[in-house]
Amino acid sequence: MAATDQRFREFKMPDVGEGLTEAEILKWYVAPGDRVADGQVVCEVETAKAAVELPIPFDGVVHELRFGEGTTVDVGTAIISVDTQPGAGDVPAPAAPAESAEAAAPAEPAEAAAPAEPAGAAEPAEAAENGGRQANLVGYGVAPSSTKRRPRKPRPGAPAAPARGVPAQPLPAAAAPAPAAPAAPAPAPPRPELNGHGKAARPLAKPPVRKLAKDLGIDLATVTPTGPDGTITREDVHAAAAPAPAAVAEPVARPAVAEAEAAPAPAVGRERRVPVKGVRKATAQAMVNSAFTAPHVTEFITVDVTRTMKLVADLKQDPDMAGLRVNPLLLVAKAFLVAIRRNPEINAAWDEGAQEIVYKDYVNLGIAAATPRGLIVPNIKDAGSLTLPELASALGELVSTAREGRTSPAAMSGGTVTITNVGVFGVDTGTPILNPGESAILAFGAVKLQPWVHKGKVKPRQVTTLALSFDHRLVDGELGSKVLADIAAILEQPKRLITWA
Repeated sequence: MAATDQRFREFKMPDVGEGLTEAEILKWYVAPGDRVADGQVVCEVETAKAAVELPIPFDGVVHELRFGEGTTVDVGTAIISVDTQPGAGDVPAPAAPAESAEAAAPAEPAEAAAPAEPAGAAEPAEAAENGGRQANLVGYGVAPSSTKRRPRKPRPGAPAAPARGVPAQPLPAAAAPAPAAPAAPAPAPPRPELNGHGKAARPLAKPPVRKLAKDLGIDLATVTPTGPDGTITREDVHAAAAPAPAAVAEPVARPAVAEAEAAPAPAVGRERRVPVKGVRKATAQAMVNSAFTAPHVTEFITVDVTRTMKLVADLKQDPDMAGLRVNPLLLVAKAFLVAIRRNPEINAAWDEGAQEIVYKDYVNLGIAAATPRGLIVPNIKDAGSLTLPELASALGELVSTAREGRTSPAAMSGGTVTITNVGVFGVDTGTPILNPGESAILAFGAVKLQPWVHKGKVKPRQVTTLALSFDHRLVDGELGSKVLADIAAILEQPKRLITWA
């Protein structure tokens, strides 16, 4: 047994991020019977942060893929089995990943069928024994023979049901049941009681029950009470609102067309349900945690960025910026970094456990990026120490990597502040939610040509709106206002990038 354990090695789902608990298998690059080498990529998985390729840490021949593509697997679970000593003795037939949960046992009567095993469960080689039934390990389901039904209690006066597997014997003529008596007519609805003035007494019901009846359009006078002292309950109202059962004594079948018209048409093909997992699941959890943990405050400012747009056009012609991505977002990012340098207290984090404010002497600038996999926020490490060409290069690489789906989990960890560029969608601005663990996020709106008072005259100018959301536990309104005002001042007069840097 020890030799078998050493021969077949299992590769378990690793934690490819920081504290991740699960990942989805996107694609297998190997199949049972393929030879693999140490460091060879065997599959691609999607975590809550990124899509990552997994290399296997040993040599051998793939014996079994434990899970199929599209399956979410917990960290620490074996996903592939490899034969490290191929050719040494009899090797069990390699198994492909389970595609369905159909049991391998032969067909049995429906009442004795065992529950289907979960998808991806390995089939033991001993399944052929024990009469073709599949063996069950402890913790992997219930054996088919242990599935039992609790006997039903017979109704008073009803004959006892025959035992399972024993054919029912015909009753003698004397014991044959008498023909059923005709059904009694339905009782008439109760007549409302009259009060002393000859009017119908008000039905007894609590205010919530009355509201329920009103919402359902039910007249309480027509409801039969079952509560104490003749009180109408919620169950009575629901029973009155339920549609009457169809008559079963009508031998004539109604036309199918009439039934189709009476029943509401199902919304087949008009709705789609997509499981919440991967990036979308992580984003939803992070936004909920942030929105209901950190008290958000958002401030807005509208600024004339005509000079900034002219500087962008000049930088595109500058030889030092050749081959680099130069756009308004680059200068907004630089302005944000300068404002943080002038107001370093905003670059902080709230430690709830230690009840401390953690001030950071570095800036990891996050850029919210919309990708086919969902919204991700990779960040530029130590962005505050970069020159303008270095920042442009880092920003261009970040955006291209995100669009190609190659962003690593490390690139999305450790951010301190974030910029979200909603202006690329033509949106003026928004109220962004903080990335968890960060203190501020800046929304950069669309740049539009608008009438603006410039040097005492109304002229067409390039105008945009900025919105800064911050954690009010550690950022006061004064500090947040100073940061936003500094960003606006730099974008209005870009020469401050030199005088304030």
